[in-house]
Amino acid sequence: MADDKTKTDNRDRSQVAGDEDYEVRHFAEEAGITPEQARTLIKRHGTDRKVLHEIAESIKGL
Repeated sequence: MADDKTKTDNRDRSQVAGDEDYEVRHFAEEAGITPEQARTLIKRHGTDRKVLHEIAESIKGL
């Protein structure tokens, strides 16, 4: 039986689950930073994925 793509769950994709290692690693890879940097950003700035990506872009140039 094929998956019905019109039926989705209620997960909030705009947030990074900072307490999940796989999620932090995935975000770090996406953003081009280390997992340690990703954890620090999440602790300091919250879990909003868009905000975290913007901050990650600014620190990559350092």
